[in-house]
Amino acid sequence: MFVETEFREDRPEEIYRIIKEYPLASLVAQTQTGLIAEHIPLILVDEQTLRGHVSLQNALFNHSILNNQILCIFKAEDAYISPNYYPSKFEDHKKVPTWNYQVVHINGEIQFFHDQKTKLAVLGQLTQQHERITNGKNAWKMADAPKDYLMEMLNHLVVFEIKIERIIAKSKLSQNREEKDFRNVITKIHEAGKVHLAKTMNQLKRV
Repeated sequence: MFVETEFREDRPEEIYRIIKEYPLASLVAQTQTGLIAEHIPLILVDEQTLRGHVSLQNALFNHSILNNQILCIFKAEDAYISPNYYPSKFEDHKKVPTWNYQVVHINGEIQFFHDQKTKLAVLGQLTQQHERITNGKNAWKMADAPKDYLMEMLNHLVVFEIKIERIIAKSKLSQNREEKDFRNVITKIHEAGKVHLAKTMNQLKRV
């Protein structure tokens, strides 16, 4: 991924925030028959590890991945940016449309696990993380499901772990615009319903 210097995201806390708040990743891998891509929610276990699960029928599991190398792409909220968002546009008309977004690319090595203990651990982590956010004290627990039903479900899936080898992140958030244009972009995208992106831009520390 090409990343302009002004848009390079190197803040660990921001990178991990994107992964945690937008966990549905695009996983891309090269196989002997060509590229495959799947969309799978992942959890960040620590700074070196991602985990997830797929069904036994999933292409990610059923194809031989070259060197076990995989690319995970996480994308936060994005927005179209009209030239009309820039007050300076009405002074010189030297503005064109663009797009604001944040994205994280992670390269790593994938390994699959079939034992029930690891399956339960990975699914438990994923469930706890998202149920806590979604339902709070009323969070659904794996123990709520009948044990025989849960075990049967586990028989139809496989869990995996990705050892993180490289991270490249990009935050294209109008950092290269003058202050009045930058501030008005925040106002306009907030009005358009892109609340999370507007908040992220508003918290950005500009040089």
